[in-house]
Amino acid sequence: MTLPPITTMIPLADPGAAYRAHRDALDEALGRALDSGWYILGKEGEAFEREFADWLGLPRAVGCANGTDALVLILRGLGIGPGMAVATVSHTAVATVAAIEMVGATPVLIDIDPDTYTMDADELLAVLQDPPPGLPPLRAVIAVHLYGQPCDLDPMLAACAEAGIPLIEDCAQAHGATLGGRKLGTLGVAAAFSLYPTKNLGALGDAGVLATADEALASRIAAIRQYGWTSRYISDMAGVNSRLDELQAAVLRVRLPLLEAGNARRQHIANCYDAALADTAIVSPVRRAGATHVFHQYVVRHPERDSLMALLKEQGIGSGIHYPVPVHLQPAYLDRVALGPAGCVETEAASREILSLPMFPELTDEQVDRVCGVLRALA
Repeated sequence: MTLPPITTMIPLADPGAAYRAHRDALDEALGRALDSGWYILGKEGEAFEREFADWLGLPRAVGCANGTDALVLILRGLGIGPGMAVATVSHTAVATVAAIEMVGATPVLIDIDPDTYTMDADELLAVLQDPPPGLPPLRAVIAVHLYGQPCDLDPMLAACAEAGIPLIEDCAQAHGATLGGRKLGTLGVAAAFSLYPTKNLGALGDAGVLATADEALASRIAAIRQYGWTSRYISDMAGVNSRLDELQAAVLRVRLPLLEAGNARRQHIANCYDAALADTAIVSPVRRAGATHVFHQYVVRHPERDSLMALLKEQGIGSGIHYPVPVHLQPAYLDRVALGPAGCVETEAASREILSLPMFPELTDEQVDRVCGVLRALA
């Protein structure tokens, strides 16, 4: 197949394109926030929290500084800390594990299902029934919905309920995804969302939000995020400073109503890639039955991943690896974090073969066709 000449590089992500696509509305929102003269925990933040909670179908959402802090605040609100263990996965952004350690708890890392790259529900059940020896008691689970793909959440929720521990949803990459017709973020005791600029719902800087159906938990977290204040300058509990600023809240209020259309565009692009990869050696993403995948990333798998990545670069196609080194093999965590009985073998195998292709709603049809053509030619 003859490929057209390379004119410009197609990036893996382009947050600038997301701004330019809605420049007027975003500039108006930023101007409104600036003109207000109130830049921290004001009307824009309050409105975004209401609108986000309504969109999810939950009574409360609490804005914060970033997605990592959203997890930390949930853990603190639940009383998780030193002398307790929290189960999650090694195949995730390191933020998930960092949040556990930020509250003084001990992470226990579970392997993944090799088809969906999300937590192996069977191994979690085994760990809940027979925790690894020498660890503090397991007091919470953080289930990571990775790449926009829901976890196999129902058996995890049932097992956590039987064990009497909360399941927290890490929805940093799954804004708008569903499982059995239910929006992710509404199924666990609470859910954390990153609003980093490249997320399906992204700010123009760091931002985060958490949501819960538990009004008392939400109120406790809202106090913790600002020094534990329930009245100004009086700390009723130990807290932190993790506040969503008014500028980012104003941006997010513009972008929230655009999220469903953006997700639909991501799904269309994913379908185009699927067609291009049919009958090739490159493994396209699996969709969990009864779920909707919102494609924060479109992640393929190939045994010669590094060669494929180099060939794509030669053809002007950006790509990335999410994630090249599992958390338990990174220098900061090596030989000091506990693993489930499977030893994260599927996690390690995936990290050697996965590759993320360009995925953002502002990709043009011409760019998508270009990527598809290159994939067909190289496969």
